Amino acid sequence: MPLTWMDQLKPDALGFNTIPKSVEKIFRSSVATSTNIRNSDTTPLPSHISKETVMATKPKKGADFLHPFPLPQQLPKILVSMPDPWLRSWEAGRSSYNSSRVAVLDSLGNFTSSDDFHFTTSDYGTVMIQRRLKLDEDGNIRVYSRQNTDDNGDWSVSWQAKVVDTCKIHGICGANSTCSYDHKHGRKCSCLPGYKPRNPTDWSFGCIPKFQLSCNASESSFLKMDGVEFYGYDFHFTQNQTYTECENLCLMYCNCKGFQYSFEKEKGQFNCFPKTQLLNAQRSPGFQGTTYLRIPKVHSFNTTTYEQYSTDQKNCTRVISVTLERVYTTRQVSGLVRFFLWCVCAIGGLELVCIILVSSFLIRTRRKSSPSNNYEGYHYHMAASATRFRKFTYSELKQASRGFSEEIGRGGGGVVYKGVLSDQRVAAIKRLILNEGEVEFLAEVSIIGRLNHMNLIEMWGYCAEGKHRLLVYEYMENGCLAQNLISSASNTVLDWSKRYNIALATARGLAYLHEECLEWILHCDIKPQNILLDSNYEPKVADFGLSKLLCRNNVNNNNNSRFSRIRGTRGYMAPEWVFNLPITSKVDVYSYGIVVLEMITGKSSSMGILQKVDGEEGHDGRLVTWVREKRRKRQESEEWVMGIVDPAIGENCDVRKMERLAEVALKCVEEEKDARPSMRQVVEELQRHHSIDC
Repeated sequence: MPLTWMDQLKPDALGFNTIPKSVEKIFRSSVATSTNIRNSDTTPLPSHISKETVMATKPKKGADFLHPFPLPQQLPKILVSMPDPWLRSWEAGRSSYNSSRVAVLDSLGNFTSSDDFHFTTSDYGTVMIQRRLKLDEDGNIRVYSRQNTDDNGDWSVSWQAKVVDTCKIHGICGANSTCSYDHKHGRKCSCLPGYKPRNPTDWSFGCIPKFQLSCNASESSFLKMDGVEFYGYDFHFTQNQTYTECENLCLMYCNCKGFQYSFEKEKGQFNCFPKTQLLNAQRSPGFQGTTYLRIPKVHSFNTTTYEQYSTDQKNCTRVISVTLERVYTTRQVSGLVRFFLWCVCAIGGLELVCIILVSSFLIRTRRKSSPSNNYEGYHYHMAASATRFRKFTYSELKQASRGFSEEIGRGGGGVVYKGVLSDQRVAAIKRLILNEGEVEFLAEVSIIGRLNHMNLIEMWGYCAEGKHRLLVYEYMENGCLAQNLISSASNTVLDWSKRYNIALATARGLAYLHEECLEWILHCDIKPQNILLDSNYEPKVADFGLSKLLCRNNVNNNNNSRFSRIRGTRGYMAPEWVFNLPITSKVDVYSYGIVVLEMITGKSSSMGILQKVDGEEGHDGRLVTWVREKRRKRQESEEWVMGIVDPAIGENCDVRKMERLAEVALKCVEEEKDARPSMRQVVEELQRHHSIDC
């Protein structure tokens, strides 16, 4: 028997605010027919009852028959169920094919209604029990049970509707009131500002106004009530209206008691709900709207008064609040059940203590057998000492760099400082720029930590503390290749043999990355600034911030060539980046070729105007075009390479070696990636001529 309410109907029309003659129905009776019940009382069921409601009938001992109590047939076909009236019948698990509107509570404690609503009581299956279905004064419907043999026994609750927040029950506090609920004190009803209780002892009568509302729009004003929502009784509904339009709409009707103005995020529009009845008001912080109560302009209530009312209800003298008592009793827990619960708690506590003791024992055993106390631990610490790779604290690196005072380099991912570690090793400390170097930091730590090659920079440790991200490298005394290619910035000019050795050693490092690692790596940013020179001018490739790992077993897979963004430095980038072609190790080969041409000519690839491809800036081809023109215009007997060699080198060099180096570089910068050699082929070609000394 679903207890329901009808929207767009006044409460008084169906007796919602009147005390019915027979609200509480006892479903057990002796030899009574459903026709007699139907004819005896057809008063519609309200959503709640008052304390004065008297039981109409009493159950008779030994009754075996259950007779359905139908809802009156004059009700509308579509009923709205509380506490979720916005749900359609099928969404609430109910059937709309409900012409009979009959509900049955059988002798076993099974309740079934014609709209597919059913439940069983907690004592389901027990026959010798009296049960009654009651609509309590708090608006919740419950089933009470007691033994058949005990007519004077207490009724205990064996089932109740799942209405925890009783404020959701339709009209529970009557008209012109608000309802608030908490688990500790239950429900509390309060009159709206300017209203007083009709019956202070029974809130089902609601509240009545202390003022006389005029139909004259000029004599009315509105009181703003934030966080208060009224559900139902909208005589009009409009969308995309301004506040002024909504206010004027309410003032047009004498029976408009206020309006609700809210914003619907999903549709991005404002909704206007003028109200003829002020029912089902709840305080809800999550309500995205405001209710405006219509009051006379001459009334003493104003916005300031209501703010005090809504924030400090206990200290407000204008508001009358009454806490409703709970009216049902629950079945007492027997001593045997209580003893059983204590036993279960005691056993659970013992199990928890045992788990803690066993865990402590295992932790101690693991510590005793840790690597530091056995032969394997000795080798673990020996390996750590050999590599000297560790995690530093931010204070250690700040002290080592003397507060990051000596800057030795700067790039897009961060700034590099010189420092001295606690073991007197001179280090290069790279401090990554926040929000710009996070990806680079993760890339370098994961990649360089696994690399081991004489021509790749060695990383000694890192720092990941709070927002700080730092990398610690070995310090390279002679700086980067770019600094040494500028004669004015270096006291010692790189001669041709050093340049040839730098080209060969750099090719070895890249060949290791491309073909000899467990996971092949693309550097993606080869340029003179990322080739560092030690005290013997031995090069080491650095700055793996833009590196890309490739799966060794799926080199030709398209997934290996997918990049989230263009990587590299303008002037050293291969055409594949511009034309969105698959990215392979040949992009590093192209960048390497540009660097070698810069070492031979002493000219920078970034000088001059960039070539454009389809209106977009592409790779810089001026240096490459200039060298190719020199080679094309050579005479058969002319040593063309001397026309492009850096004047700082002079004529004291091996022409054949420099020519071979230039030929290799031109092959590396071919437009078609398939025409470029691999780094392994470059190493083999340069090593073939390395035995000739200048």
